Amino acid sequence: MDSSTAGNHRAEGSPGDPHAGVHRHLDVVAAGRAVPRWRRWLVVVLMTASVSLFAAALREAWWSFVLYAPQYPHGLRLSISLTGMGGDVHEIDMLNHYIGMGHLADAAAFERTHAGKGVAIVITLVLCLTLLAGRRMGKLIVLPALAFPLGFLADSTWWLWRFGHALDPRAPLHIPGFTPQMFGTGTIGQFMTFAQPGVGFYLALGGTFGVLVAAIVRQRAVCAKCSRADTCGAVCTSAFLGRERVPERTA
Repeated sequence: MDSSTAGNHRAEGSPGDPHAGVHRHLDVVAAGRAVPRWRRWLVVVLMTASVSLFAAALREAWWSFVLYAPQYPHGLRLSISLTGMGGDVHEIDMLNHYIGMGHLADAAAFERTHAGKGVAIVITLVLCLTLLAGRRMGKLIVLPALAFPLGFLADSTWWLWRFGHALDPRAPLHIPGFTPQMFGTGTIGQFMTFAQPGVGFYLALGGTFGVLVAAIVRQRAVCAKCSRADTCGAVCTSAFLGRERVPERTA
């Protein structure tokens, strides 16, 4: 009998052989299969489309405030973007002077000056992590995307608190410290305020959601199915879009 096929037939041992008459089979291990490249490109396209929303948000208003009072029945409007402010800024500054509040232009001056660089850093981090992160670090892709809108909310809330509590005691009018509301209606002295998110903030939320979806697809449809999933570390060995090197498996 040919030795190459002996393992697939009844063993021919001696009468005293305890393994005589036992079927033996060769252990066959299927070779690993590479993840279809279209899945990798799908993740990259989804990520690119998502961070494009971050870039678009840079030019749009992120928040809007309207102040109503008997002498301003139609309201005074203020819009805040990542790079500046618009609306009735001069009139609101004049009113703020009477209660000892600082000029609006002094709020978040550093943030507005470097907003463009900040957005570029977020986009770069997301795309670099998409292309370079291994399976174990893939979840970190979402962090810079989440930090974008959440960082804006935290920073804006801090500035609103600071301006409302750092009132000049020498001002003509004295009112208790306050924090303007960022959502819905509120009251500041004789003014009723209304605040709501703008287009820029919703674009940032959409981009963040898109990054989250793309990261899930990356982890489950690409990284988890990769032939090197069990040994993948912090860095993708195939640079994600590179040719996947399928390891050879032996019996």
